[in-house]
This record gives sequence, C-alpha cells and structure tokens, in this order.
Amino acid sequence: MASRKMLIDGNPNEENARYDFDLFVIGAGSGGVRAARFSANYGAKKVGICELPFHVISSEVNGGVGGTCVLRGCVPKKILVYGASFGGELEDARSFGWELNENIDFNWRKLLHKKTEEILRLNSIYKRLLSNAGVKLFEGEGKIIGPNEVQVTQLDGTKLKFSAKHILIATGSRAQRPNIPGQELAITSDEALSLEEAPKHAVVLGGGYIAVEFASIWRGMGATVDLFFRKELPLRGFDDEMRAVVARNLEGRGVNLHPRTNLSELVRADGGIKVLTDHGEELVADVVLFATGRAPNSKRLNLESVGVELDTTGAIKVDEFSRTNIPSIWAIGDATNRMNLTPVALMEGTCFAKTVFGGESSKPDYRNVPSAVFCIPPLSVVGLSEEQAIEQANGDLLVFTSTFTPMKNTISGRKEKTLMKLVVDADTDKVLGASMCGPDAPEVMQGIAIALKCGATKAQFDSTVGIHPSAAEEFVTLRSVTRRVSPANKPKTNL
Repeated sequence: MASRKMLIDGNPNEENARYDFDLFVIGAGSGGVRAARFSANYGAKKVGICELPFHVISSEVNGGVGGTCVLRGCVPKKILVYGASFGGELEDARSFGWELNENIDFNWRKLLHKKTEEILRLNSIYKRLLSNAGVKLFEGEGKIIGPNEVQVTQLDGTKLKFSAKHILIATGSRAQRPNIPGQELAITSDEALSLEEAPKHAVVLGGGYIAVEFASIWRGMGATVDLFFRKELPLRGFDDEMRAVVARNLEGRGVNLHPRTNLSELVRADGGIKVLTDHGEELVADVVLFATGRAPNSKRLNLESVGVELDTTGAIKVDEFSRTNIPSIWAIGDATNRMNLTPVALMEGTCFAKTVFGGESSKPDYRNVPSAVFCIPPLSVVGLSEEQAIEQANGDLLVFTSTFTPMKNTISGRKEKTLMKLVVDADTDKVLGASMCGPDAPEVMQGIAIALKCGATKAQFDSTVGIHPSAAEEFVTLRSVTRRVSPANKPKTNL
C-alpha cells in the first residue's frame, strides 16, 4: 500500500514548495500536451512544458507545439490523402453522370498552401489549450540535468534551469535513413509533406504505414510510383490476408511493387536520382522517399548522465505506469517505443496524469487498440490478426470473411473489392479480431473497436440490426464460417 501511495501525488504539502514546478514536460506533441493539461486539471498547481520552435520539417533544433502527428504526420498526411483521392473520384464520377472535361489540372502548391494553413491553425490551438489549462510554455530545447532538474535552452542561447517534483519525457521519434551510398539524396516523410513540386516519378523504400500511404498519395496525384520492400507483401505485422488485398489494390491503381528488394545506392544523375537495387535494377526518379522506420528521440536529453535506462534502440525503459528507473522521471509515447500511435500516446498521457495527480492508479491498456493505414482505399484493424490469434490460441478459431464489390464500384466499374474479416474463439464465441480493407474502413472500425473492448461475442454481432445499404452491415451478416483453424496446425508465414 505504501509503494502505491508513492506513485500518487496526493495532498499538497510543504515539500511541493521546494520545486519550481509540480510537473515539467519535455515535448509538446499530442502525448505531452495531453499529460500537461490533464495534470493541471487534476490539481497540479504548477505545470511547465517546453518544445522546440516550429518548423514544418523537424530537426534536432526544430519541432513545434503539436508534435509529429499534428504538424508533419497523421494530420497533413490525411489532408494529402484526401487530395489524392479526388483523382479516382473524378474518374468514377463520369459513370454517375458527371460530364467532365478530359483535362483536369491538379495544383499541388494550392493543396500544400491549404495544408500549411491548417497545421499553423492547429499549432495555435494546441498553444491555446495549454494556456487555458494554466500550463506555462517555454520555447527551446529541454534536457534533464538531475532527477528533479531540467534545463531549457532558449532561441537566443539563454539557459533556464527549473526544479520539478515530476519530469515527463514526451519527445516522440524521428525518421531514420538506411546507411547506403547516396542516402543524403533521399527525403523522409517530413520533407515529403512539404515538397515544392509534386513528383513525376517517385521511388519509395519501405513496407510500413508511411511507405504505403505515400505510394497511394503520389500515385493518386498522377505520379509514377515504384515501391520497394523487403518482404513478399507490404505492411508486415498486419493480417496476411489483408496485406495481400492492399498489395492488389496498390497494383490495381498503378503502383509498381518490388517485393523482396532493397536499394543499394543512390547517385545524382541527369534528370533526377539514379536508383540502384540489390537485384541489379536501375531506374531514375525525381524523388526517393525513405520510409524505413523511426527511432526514439532521446539522444539530446542527457539521460545517461542522470541514470535513466534506455534499451538498445534508444527507447526509454518504463514500467507499466510509464515510470523510468528514476522515480521522479516518467516517459510516454514514441520515446518509449511501446505502441507508436498518437491515440496511444494520448492514452498514456491520460493515465500518467490520473496516476500522479488524479489519485487513481491507471495503467495504459494496449489490448484492442484500433489502427488504420490510410492507403487508397484504407485498411483498418482492431484486436488480433488471424496469425496472432493462431499463435495465442488454446483452442480452435473460426474465421469469417466477406469479399464484395462496393455498391459505388458496381456503377463506376472500378475493379476493387472490399474485404471484411472476423476472427472468433470457437469455444467462447468471443470476437478476437476484426479487419477491413475498403472505403471508409477506419470510420467503420472505430465502432467495431468499442464492441471488442466490451468483449462482444459473434452471437451479439449476429443479433445486431444492420444499416442498409452500407458496407458496415456486412459485419453483422457474416453467417458462414470461411474456415476453422486449429492451433495444432499453425501455418508458418514469412510474408
């Protein structure tokens, strides 16, 4: 009981008066802002937060209130996805009676300007949220100089030092580049969101979210796109059946896929960048995007000298309450490399505030976290993939699938099918996982996630009345078992 009390700040006392801040947060991205605001709302009397000055492209000296997701990640990416989606929509519109001119121009710079306007608006909103919560914002680079001490280097070089009862690290992650000759000629997702000109021929290296999404974006805007990845299918870690559908859709929309292929060298050439692969292929592109992973942003925080433990990737080690091995120092979000999604960082920030200042011990729950890949059309999942369920199962699994042509495509003639899938425990009837690849998948899956969070059974899905006509109703009309899988016959996959 005593150890539990130590986690919770509880009643104010004379000890708190020794500190400049009850809480100081380094990093004002989604997780850091959430933790600071909620801590103040829960009664932390003095909360400070620091963040690097705003720039659309991040670096060791540039960042911005709002963080990666808001400024150079999920939000601007989704804006570009919307922009790219109109290409296919305009093609399909002709089948719905719209008489369009053959030549329809796309103005990349106009879209870029609107995107920048929106992230500047959001940057201001995040600052206002902090101010309204009574959180003191410092612009500059923060680092830890003691278990209860932080230093903020301001833009003019002035160093400010503060004491804090609790320090929270929420510095996120940064894009990484593979170490190949000519790697400096490539860009990362930061630069991809702010290119002066839309690419005519783009090479994308990587098989994850970012790679697949930018391949869809640039192809939707009319570019030639070559996507290179190491496995047989993109999106390693997702359900294999869904990965195959995404690959088929990418190819169907004109993306050139290069599975089991890596880039070996980039060379500046007339007309662009010459790309050499480990299979001996050569091609010339005007943009090469490295989407090969991200690393925790922990190098410049001075953590080793304070004694905070890191893993081999530079991620900050924390316990189930997001506390480091130094009792006064905590960490959330991508800097801890647990589940690197913005809503998860928000959850971790909320749990931190409840635990430390709200009088309620609260652990983040990583079960049934939904996610989406905003390729065109998108993929969205919640719970276990079929492969994960087989790996964890003690008994048989029932797999239900439905593949169909969306109503819109029956009119437009677009040869693109939607796939929906439920994975069910045969003994308990509990739905273990759901996935969908098709239009509006993320919007549908958010609702399904609530059902899985509540422990829904397949019988409860079956007893739910559908909305007609909609794609979503397929999830409550899946009656026939596609296959029964026994964990004794676990398939080995290396796709």
